[in-house]
Amino acid sequence: MDDVLFTDRELDLMAVLWEHGPSTVADVKERLADDLAYTTVLTILRTLEEKGYVGHESEGRAYRYHALVARGEARVSAVDRITRKLFSGSMETLLSHLVSDQDLTDEQLERIRSILDARLGGGEE
Repeated sequence: MDDVLFTDRELDLMAVLWEHGPSTVADVKERLADDLAYTTVLTILRTLEEKGYVGHESEGRAYRYHALVARGEARVSAVDRITRKLFSGSMETLLSHLVSDQDLTDEQLERIRSILDARLGGGEE
Protein backbone atom coordinates (compact mmCIF):
# COMPACT_ATOMS: atom_id res chain seq x y z
CA MET A 1 0.00 0.00 0.00
CA ASP A 2 1.20 3.51 -0.73
CA ASP A 3 1.78 5.63 2.34
CA VAL A 4 -1.15 7.84 3.22
CA LEU A 5 0.63 10.82 4.73
CA PHE A 6 -1.07 13.72 6.42
CA THR A 7 0.26 16.82 8.11
CA ASP A 8 -1.12 17.45 11.61
CA ARG A 9 -3.49 20.10 10.25
CA GLU A 10 -4.66 17.81 7.43
CA LEU A 11 -5.39 15.13 10.03
CA ASP A 12 -7.51 17.62 11.96
CA LEU A 13 -9.68 18.18 8.88
CA MET A 14 -9.77 14.49 7.95
CA ALA A 15 -10.94 13.69 11.50
CA VAL A 16 -13.92 15.99 10.97
CA LEU A 17 -14.81 14.23 7.69
CA TRP A 18 -14.36 10.77 9.24
CA GLU A 19 -16.44 11.62 12.30
CA HIS A 20 -19.16 13.73 10.71
CA GLY A 21 -19.26 12.57 7.10
CA PRO A 22 -19.55 14.82 4.06
CA SER A 23 -19.22 18.45 5.11
CA THR A 24 -19.00 21.92 3.62
CA VAL A 25 -16.00 24.15 4.31
CA ALA A 26 -18.11 26.03 6.86
CA ASP A 27 -19.09 22.75 8.57
CA VAL A 28 -15.45 21.66 8.82
CA LYS A 29 -14.34 25.09 10.08
CA GLU A 30 -17.04 25.07 12.77
CA ARG A 31 -16.06 21.60 14.03
CA LEU A 32 -12.32 22.27 14.33
CA ALA A 33 -10.84 22.90 17.78
CA ASP A 34 -8.66 25.69 16.37
CA ASP A 35 -10.18 28.86 14.93
CA LEU A 36 -8.90 28.78 11.35
CA ALA A 37 -9.86 31.20 8.62
CA TYR A 38 -12.41 29.93 6.08
CA THR A 39 -9.84 30.36 3.31
CA THR A 40 -7.29 28.29 5.26
CA VAL A 41 -9.77 25.42 5.66
CA LEU A 42 -10.65 25.67 1.97
CA THR A 43 -6.97 25.61 0.96
CA ILE A 44 -6.28 22.53 3.10
CA LEU A 45 -9.33 20.73 1.69
CA ARG A 46 -8.22 21.53 -1.86
CA THR A 47 -4.72 20.23 -1.06
CA LEU A 48 -6.23 17.02 0.33
CA GLU A 49 -8.28 16.73 -2.84
CA GLU A 50 -5.18 17.16 -5.02
CA LYS A 51 -3.51 14.37 -3.04
CA GLY A 52 -6.51 12.13 -3.71
CA TYR A 53 -7.59 11.88 -0.06
CA VAL A 54 -10.77 13.97 -0.37
CA GLY A 55 -13.45 14.39 -3.02
CA HIS A 56 -16.34 16.79 -3.33
CA GLU A 57 -19.87 17.07 -4.67
CA SER A 58 -21.50 20.34 -5.68
CA GLU A 59 -24.29 21.45 -3.40
CA GLY A 60 -25.69 24.67 -4.77
CA ARG A 61 -22.90 27.22 -4.66
CA ALA A 62 -20.94 25.24 -2.07
CA TYR A 63 -19.00 22.00 -2.19
CA ARG A 64 -19.58 19.14 0.20
CA TYR A 65 -16.26 17.40 0.84
CA HIS A 66 -15.95 13.71 1.74
CA ALA A 67 -13.07 11.44 2.67
CA LEU A 68 -11.80 9.12 -0.05
CA VAL A 69 -9.40 7.42 2.36
CA ALA A 70 -10.83 5.42 5.25
CA ARG A 71 -9.57 6.19 8.74
CA GLY A 72 -8.44 2.56 9.05
CA GLU A 73 -6.32 2.82 5.90
CA ALA A 74 -4.67 5.99 7.20
CA ARG A 75 -4.09 4.33 10.56
CA VAL A 76 -2.41 1.28 9.00
CA SER A 77 -0.23 3.49 6.84
CA ALA A 78 0.79 5.70 9.78
CA VAL A 79 1.63 2.74 12.03
CA ASP A 80 3.59 1.10 9.22
CA ARG A 81 5.55 4.30 8.62
CA ILE A 82 6.28 4.80 12.33
CA THR A 83 7.31 1.16 12.66
CA ARG A 84 9.72 1.44 9.73
CA LYS A 85 11.22 4.77 10.78
CA LEU A 86 11.34 4.52 14.57
CA PHE A 87 11.39 0.79 15.32
CA SER A 88 13.56 -0.54 12.46
CA GLY A 89 10.51 -2.24 10.93
CA SER A 90 9.87 -4.37 14.02
CA MET A 91 6.22 -4.59 15.09
CA GLU A 92 7.40 -6.58 18.11
CA THR A 93 9.57 -3.66 19.26
CA LEU A 94 6.69 -1.23 18.68
CA LEU A 95 4.29 -3.39 20.69
CA SER A 96 6.88 -3.84 23.47
CA HIS A 97 7.27 -0.07 23.62
CA LEU A 98 3.53 0.46 23.77
CA VAL A 99 2.90 -1.96 26.63
CA SER A 100 6.12 -1.33 28.58
CA ASP A 101 6.63 2.40 28.38
CA GLN A 102 3.07 3.67 28.61
CA ASP A 103 0.84 4.24 31.63
CA LEU A 104 -1.73 1.57 30.87
CA THR A 105 -4.36 0.49 33.34
CA ASP A 106 -4.80 -3.14 34.29
CA GLU A 107 -8.06 -3.10 32.30
CA GLN A 108 -6.28 -1.85 29.19
CA LEU A 109 -3.57 -4.49 29.56
CA GLU A 110 -6.24 -7.19 29.96
CA ARG A 111 -7.95 -6.01 26.75
CA ILE A 112 -4.58 -6.18 24.96
CA ARG A 113 -4.04 -9.68 26.36
CA SER A 114 -7.48 -10.71 25.11
CA ILE A 115 -6.70 -9.41 21.63
CA LEU A 116 -3.40 -11.30 21.59
CA ASP A 117 -5.07 -14.48 22.90
CA ALA A 118 -7.72 -14.26 20.18
CA ARG A 119 -5.02 -13.73 17.57
CA LEU A 120 -3.18 -16.80 18.85
CA GLY A 121 -6.35 -18.88 18.69
CA GLY A 122 -7.21 -18.68 22.35
CA GLY A 123 -3.66 -18.97 23.55
CA GLU A 124 -4.05 -22.62 24.50
CA GLU A 125 -2.12 -25.42 22.86
